[in-house]
Amino acid sequence: EKLKAFGCDEVVTGIGKTGVVGVIRGNKPGSRAIGLRADMDALPITEETGLPYASRNNGKMHACGHDGHTAMLLGAARYLAETRNFAGTAIMIFQPAEEGGAGGEAMVEDGLMERFGIEEVYGLHNLPGLEVGKFAICEGPIMASTDEFTIIIKGRGSHAAMPHQGIDPIVTGAQLVTALQTIPSRNVHPLEGLVVSVTQFHAGNTYNVIPETAMINGTIRALGDETRKLAEQRLRSMIEMVTQMAGATYELDFRIGYPVTVNDGGATQKAIEAARLVAGDAGVNPQVRATLGGEDFAYMLNARPGAYIFMGNGDTAGLHHPAYDFNDEAIPHGASYWAKLVESLMPAS
Repeated sequence: EKLKAFGCDEVVTGIGKTGVVGVIRGNKPGSRAIGLRADMDALPITEETGLPYASRNNGKMHACGHDGHTAMLLGAARYLAETRNFAGTAIMIFQPAEEGGAGGEAMVEDGLMERFGIEEVYGLHNLPGLEVGKFAICEGPIMASTDEFTIIIKGRGSHAAMPHQGIDPIVTGAQLVTALQTIPSRNVHPLEGLVVSVTQFHAGNTYNVIPETAMINGTIRALGDETRKLAEQRLRSMIEMVTQMAGATYELDFRIGYPVTVNDGGATQKAIEAARLVAGDAGVNPQVRATLGGEDFAYMLNARPGAYIFMGNGDTAGLHHPAYDFNDEAIPHGASYWAKLVESLMPAS
């Protein structure tokens, strides 16, 4: 409704199920089409900010600032539709289901790039801890792949006083957890981006029984495709080795998640230049360290060259925290970045 009210030339809904696209054509002829993407979804978290505009829905919260991302892209859409001081077409992409639902992949598979002739695509995310009005970006990998695993170790239960009569899945699991930590520390270069984190270990429900099974859950994050493949291979071989030594068996559910988010070199420089038009040279860090967080904007960057940039949210609670709040003071900076990016990539003269 807002996109239509702002005067977008086209508003298309239902892309990737619930994605929305606004099309704005410049007042000068131009064949280029540039995509600008904002994610829209919330998280299953109960908000604890105590703010008057806090979520009214228990267990549902904008704890990652996607409402702010949407507001900034809407602001840019309004400005661009009113001024149209560019030669080409700005494609405003409002994406659902970034938080684990792969909405970016769904939109790409639904023909987003082809339907709107998108040549390059750009994304933006707020970053707590970075001063409002400042930007940070790097060329190459900027966010990690996000694979997950569930391991069920199957032993043989016994009385806790007679462990020799069983096969202990807890001891086996503990050995496996320790072994998995050597994947990043002993299998890849120390400067490669790789994390193997065990985040859950469940076994048994009483004090005097060694259980039949233990369940281990975790995640692998990598900043390179080869490192990602190696980590999975070593995980599989270590599970096989450790369980075999204990006389146990196992089941593994390995789930491939988002790809590595990789910024194109040329597009990164264009994003840096646009950010400098908003924040000045001192307000842009062009060599920020990549993060091991994940982002499904990676699917769009796999389909088209582009770049993903961070924008300061100030001294706030971290992303996905129940006390997180998107800093509204950041909205003009983000909207201005989008506008400057369009005008600089597709100049009217």
